[in-house]
Amino acid sequence: MKRFLKSATVLVLWLAVFSCCGCGAGGDRHLSGMEGGDTAEGQEDSSDSDKDNGKTAAWQYVDTAMGTVIRQTIYGTEGTAEAFSEEVMTLLAELESGELSWRMESSEVYRINASAGNEEGCTLSEEMAQLLQSCVELYEKAEGAFDVTLGPVSRLWNIDRWAAEGEGENFQPPSSEAIREAVSLCGSDRLRLEKDSARIFLPEGMQLDLGAVGKGVALSRICELLEKQTEISGAVISLGGSILTWGSKPDGSVWKVGIVNPFDTSSNIGILSLEGQWCISTSGDYERYVEVDGVRYHHILDPATGCPSVSSVRGVSILSQDGFSGDGLSTACFILGPEKGMALAAAYDAEVLFVLADGEIIMSDGMKEYFKPM
Repeated sequence: MKRFLKSATVLVLWLAVFSCCGCGAGGDRHLSGMEGGDTAEGQEDSSDSDKDNGKTAAWQYVDTAMGTVIRQTIYGTEGTAEAFSEEVMTLLAELESGELSWRMESSEVYRINASAGNEEGCTLSEEMAQLLQSCVELYEKAEGAFDVTLGPVSRLWNIDRWAAEGEGENFQPPSSEAIREAVSLCGSDRLRLEKDSARIFLPEGMQLDLGAVGKGVALSRICELLEKQTEISGAVISLGGSILTWGSKPDGSVWKVGIVNPFDTSSNIGILSLEGQWCISTSGDYERYVEVDGVRYHHILDPATGCPSVSSVRGVSILSQDGFSGDGLSTACFILGPEKGMALAAAYDAEVLFVLADGEIIMSDGMKEYFKPM
């Protein structure tokens, strides 16, 4: 039987933030405006006169981009919040179509993949060159547990498509031979980056897939937008399982973000209480998967085996100051497990929380300052 539970996971994470921000639910992209100083769940919407008078409130917007649900809570006047929310959606659309997508011919990743085997390589933008250099560095520090050249393997399994279409009874795992062949095409230690000429050279058959860091990159770009704003005092923005908190609420209370329970995705195992800018990224085997004959084939692929990671971990949450490292670390730490994952997170000055298969929760000392179990 097939299960697709990513949306449930995101909902639980967002509801914890949502209730603490004081935003009501609704059916349109622009859901509600709440009085800036009130944060109680279920607070009445701001009146029309408040909106017309340009009062600061918490404005909620819901949309879709990059294959996931985008939820924004923005503290400011209605006009400022509306304009910023649209700017975020434009940024996400341009980031996907212009840089990160391996499917869209307009994207830089698509052009890089098309150059595989070409002796002349492919010219990189400054942003892409920096991103790929960071990806290679994470690959090395993670001992290969994070690898953006895993495109041939992820296309072979195609878990996301099976998980989305609800046809799990027809799913057939790839053969061992096909997996070995796909793995032989991967390996970030085999790509070549030339800093002076800003070019990349991929061996024949290698394909980039930046899905493991795409939403984190987006959160970092959104941070840059927020830093230019003078009329927005605070914001919480969710891109699927990746969440950004920024600034503060008018009443000075902390942001609260729920950590989903891998054994029951309708609930949380605990709450993070945060102030200011933080990025929270979560990975787990309960997000996107196909289950056949009691075997769960999830989307977190181990570069060493070319198969869904076999781990003692059910879920990992990373708390970091930037989106890229948080997103990449959540994947790598899931594969590495608690001991090596804890050391890797520390190398990036990030905090980490593991939920193990037996229900045990292990976390870094720093995470204990922010996390309260439920």
